[in-house]
Amino acid sequence: MTSSTIFSGVSPIPLAAAAPGGNSPLTLRDMLFFLRMRWLWVLAATFAFLAMAGTYVLTADPTFVASTQLVIVPQVSGSEAQRAFAEDAFIEGQLEIARSSDVVGGTVRALGLDTNPDFVDQTPSLQDRAKNWLMGISSEPDTESQEAAGTGPREAQPHAEDERIQDRAIATLLNMIGIRRVGSSTIIEISAAASTPQRAVDIADMLARQYIQKNIAMKANASRQYSEWLERFVSEQQRGLAEAASALASFTSNPRDQFKLAELQSATDARRSLYENTLNQLTEARQRITYPVSDATIVSRATLPLSKARPRSTLIIAFAAAVGLGVGLALAMIRHVGDRRIIRPHQIAEASGLPFVTLLATSRKTHLPTRFLPAGTGSSTAAYPVIPGMAELSATVVGLRRKRRVVIGIVAVDPGSGASTIACELAVLSSISGAHTLLIDAAAQKSSLSKSIAPHSSTGLVDVLDNGELIQTAALPLTSTLKFLPLGKVEAVTPAIRLSSRRTQLSFADLKKEFDAIFIDISAFSASPDANAIAPELDGVLVVTSHGRTSIDDTLRVIDTLRNVGAEILGAVINHAPERMHS
Repeated sequence: MTSSTIFSGVSPIPLAAAAPGGNSPLTLRDMLFFLRMRWLWVLAATFAFLAMAGTYVLTADPTFVASTQLVIVPQVSGSEAQRAFAEDAFIEGQLEIARSSDVVGGTVRALGLDTNPDFVDQTPSLQDRAKNWLMGISSEPDTESQEAAGTGPREAQPHAEDERIQDRAIATLLNMIGIRRVGSSTIIEISAAASTPQRAVDIADMLARQYIQKNIAMKANASRQYSEWLERFVSEQQRGLAEAASALASFTSNPRDQFKLAELQSATDARRSLYENTLNQLTEARQRITYPVSDATIVSRATLPLSKARPRSTLIIAFAAAVGLGVGLALAMIRHVGDRRIIRPHQIAEASGLPFVTLLATSRKTHLPTRFLPAGTGSSTAAYPVIPGMAELSATVVGLRRKRRVVIGIVAVDPGSGASTIACELAVLSSISGAHTLLIDAAAQKSSLSKSIAPHSSTGLVDVLDNGELIQTAALPLTSTLKFLPLGKVEAVTPAIRLSSRRTQLSFADLKKEFDAIFIDISAFSASPDANAIAPELDGVLVVTSHGRTSIDDTLRVIDTLRNVGAEILGAVINHAPERMHS
């Protein structure tokens, strides 16, 4: 047998079966084991999310935000509570005016944004489409209503197309601005986002100017309407004053009643006073039309932003790392819970009730070829280095030998689990301890021991089954205390099946008289029925599994099957375990 690895490990781990119907408590050791086994899942998920976040941060267009602040002076009167309520209502109204299509449209026209590709040629993003859908706004024209009105797409005029482009620019700009009240003060802040710092400043300042112009225009329009009403009222008061003055003059020329005279004089004075007050108000209204004053004043113009506002690289990277870590842990937990491969000793011990389960780790050290040479052609006993872990497993087997478990079979659940290597190592260590040991190759499917140790042997186990006396020549002495019986040439029936018939010339009872320990390498359970046939004839069987490759379900099926045919399962070996399993 040629091997490129040496197996090291820990002492056999006897584990008690779990209490029926109970769950083992989660310990810190379990959590650390989970992280050691599944850290790649967590790392891969975190790296994937970080890669996506990094790609977005590197490819996303930067957005810069500039802000302009205005102070509003509400023209309210009344008690303190009334003024506070009126101021809040007034400022809320001004915020809505600043968001109006007139103000935003004026900004679009003033800056020529309706000709900017960033505002009119943009394909609506998924976020914008979702927002428009939630708000009940469709980005597509209502063709049915146009056709019903006789203004279908074929009859659209250039003016309508210009309006559509301008409306799109206004809608885009509305998504890029923010208007809010600063705390409970009378200051409002107008923020604008753009792809360049200068454009953000221009939009914020222009929005403020357009809002002030809108405020002035509204006040001028209100003053104009008030002036027109006052003009009509002045005319009425002028006629009333003329009539009162005429009546007073007529009565004065021929006074008959002093009380009537006083009444007419008082009415004339009242008419004159009302006329003069109304005339003064008309004059003030005309002045407000000619020289309007806004309720808002710019207190802080926009300045060039020093850094981009979006995307927020640090926040995105941190969020992606947190999400990736959470997703990685979730995936790792799902994988860990659903993983039916053998990765811990207690999986077999708790499910099958075996007396011991041993871990053997893979080592990078290479075997010496002289280990498998016959006696006298290689080195002495010193050529057999004691392999950590395997020696401890051998000590456990020695303890079993005291219980008259002499003939032990080693069978793997699946091929490639290292059963032949383990059988050979156990035999070597047994012989080093001074016990007369026999190693038998009964693996008819793949006789790796015979090919490695005795590739040119002319006789073997097959021949001994027909003639028991050939055991003296067929069993090759490897050391003074170790002999090896190769497989021989197999024909129709395997040696394991022939041994189970108890009609052969080879008897384990006779071999026990000569040897203290006998190890038999048996074909893997999944590759051959030999284990079912020969296991009942042995004193015990060691089941070999491969860490991270053999299924716990297959292992339990093998153990149950061997027990059903009458075999005694001494324990299990988990081979090829990683080094981190021993920390």
